Amino acid sequence: MRVLHTGDWHFGRTLEGRSRLEEQSAFMDELVDLVHDQGIDLVLVAGDIYDSVNPPAAAEQLFYEGIARLADGGKRQVAIISGNHDHPDRLAASGPLAAKQGITLVGLPVADIQTIGIARTGELAKLAALPYPSESRLKELLSAVAEEEALRSKYSERVASLIRQQAAAFEAGTVNLIMSHLYVLGGQETESERPIQVGGAYTVNTAAFEAGAQYVALGHLHRPQMVKSATTPIRYCGSPIAYSFSEAGQAKSVTVLDLAPGQAADPQEIYLTSGRPLVSWKAKDGIKQVYQWLEEKRDATAWIDLEITMTEAMSMEQIQSLRKAYDGFIHIRPIYPEMEVVRASAPRAALSMEEHFTRFYSRQTGGAQPEAELVQLFLSLLQESDDAQAG
Repeated sequence: MRVLHTGDWHFGRTLEGRSRLEEQSAFMDELVDLVHDQGIDLVLVAGDIYDSVNPPAAAEQLFYEGIARLADGGKRQVAIISGNHDHPDRLAASGPLAAKQGITLVGLPVADIQTIGIARTGELAKLAALPYPSESRLKELLSAVAEEEALRSKYSERVASLIRQQAAAFEAGTVNLIMSHLYVLGGQETESERPIQVGGAYTVNTAAFEAGAQYVALGHLHRPQMVKSATTPIRYCGSPIAYSFSEAGQAKSVTVLDLAPGQAADPQEIYLTSGRPLVSWKAKDGIKQVYQWLEEKRDATAWIDLEITMTEAMSMEQIQSLRKAYDGFIHIRPIYPEMEVVRASAPRAALSMEEHFTRFYSRQTGGAQPEAELVQLFLSLLQESDDAQAG
């Protein structure tokens, strides 16, 4: 059977208020074409369908129409789990109706394995499906001790137990798969994933997946990557489009495998073309250089994070003129000579509270910079807290 692994669609996500729905729709069109062209029998979607537990109606419509097109009336099987961004009950609510179309929706961790028949080959796939297993969704307190090492050990043990419970149903004559949405030790993060672990507490050891599967399909990290494992191929498929400037330059893809019972997995990437690239411009020669690049149609379809070196204060008229010239500028940040001196001389490790807040805000919002008023409000609240503690 031919299996395609994708995930982290984040339908409904914006970039500084700019809708990505057109790009997400183009991705779905590309994915539908791809599963037809590649003769895919089973599509695995490893969570984070949406960007929030209460997605906009347009995002839900894109999802339901898209998976119906992927399944093609039951000609192709589609298996989907919830991620940390999804509402598990809401995602699974249409499960009985979806099942009639060959679509399996799993919202919360369950004990039973998913058995999926492949009409074209007559084979069976056994899928140990583990949606995002937070303590609240498991309805368990894994450790009464808040110490990170102890909690991480307990969490890995619990995830391993859940996987083993389902994997007990693996058979020699079936294609055996694991799919989950979590953070695995050794995975490389980007700034666009909202953290699901406190420090490293909710990090899972790769040994948790040593349960006899031929392939482990993971979601959560947006960079496509293999994770080192002693026995089983473990892979994050990555997000289909770039969701923060920390992903600039990443090639987005889906993963395709040919699998038969007992056959070793050999994951192959198929690169995607949908989605506007995210790029950073550093205009050292000022505004003239920016207009020159625009005339050259440099990065003509991209979302752009612009740093522009200025010797005089940048006016609102200049900023508005740039935005009228090209609607893809997300950030326009003037850099002045004195700022460059501070950058060069300041120790990298010694960050002020203002810099800490700015970095935190940027990470949480996918690359945005906080307004000066917001920074000042944070600093004033921090000062009030310090004064109260001193008193």
